[in-house]
Amino acid sequence: MIRILNLNKTYKSTQALKDVNLQVDKKELFAFLGPNGAGKTTTIRILTGLTQKSSGTAQLNGFDVETFGVESRRQCGLVPQAINLDRELSVIENLNIHARLFRMPREQRESRIEELLEYVEMSDRKSTLVKNLSGGMKRRLMMARALLHSPAILFLDEPTVGLDAGMRRKIWALIRKIQQNGTTIFLTTHYIEEAEFLANRVAFIDNGSIVVVDTPENLMKQQGTWALDCLKEDDIKTLYFNDRKEANDYIAAHKDSFTLRRVNLEDSFLALTGKKVQ
Repeated sequence: MIRILNLNKTYKSTQALKDVNLQVDKKELFAFLGPNGAGKTTTIRILTGLTQKSSGTAQLNGFDVETFGVESRRQCGLVPQAINLDRELSVIENLNIHARLFRMPREQRESRIEELLEYVEMSDRKSTLVKNLSGGMKRRLMMARALLHSPAILFLDEPTVGLDAGMRRKIWALIRKIQQNGTTIFLTTHYIEEAEFLANRVAFIDNGSIVVVDTPENLMKQQGTWALDCLKEDDIKTLYFNDRKEANDYIAAHKDSFTLRRVNLEDSFLALTGKKVQ
């Protein structure tokens, strides 16, 4: 569904992507994780035709993103990190403009908009101006807009940034529903629990290079099951244990300040790169 082979991107003297290789399968929810500047958004921009690659191959559903640019763009929908809706127009007006860009016939356009507004639970907001919507509703509207032309692939670039925990979980439920309906999803996020909860597989990217690709479960198992954060002289050191009793025995044998928790995906990223996902 998504195929990337030896992909490189250089901006002047900065190499943003270095021989990136990835393959994302049909109906998969794939998470792309890394710190700021790692190359996540650059990868999405190349795949969606917004930025030209320096070298390598990138394909969507069999279409090369440069050789068959129009066809490849029709394979995908994009929900960017920045909210780029027209604030002075209503919900339905925003969707109508996007549908016309894809030259959807009027009857098809109207029925599809009604279907998607119901899908994202915003049928009662069709006449509301975008500037009067909450942050969560704007995100849901952007997803509806990206799905208008029934793309095979949906790119989500930080889809829940700036939302509170409750609204993030509502967006997660919507993302799950989109995947269950057969759409392949390529997700970038800074919320590590988002990738743990949603993704079938994840890729860690750092300094423009892929570090590892695997399931969240396999990556976390490499560290252990329990993490013990030890506070020593204003510095936190983390120890890992497969057994909770071993962790508790360690706590009992030492006088430091401890926090016992489950291993998460950020532990894996930190172990492999020495950095946190931020």
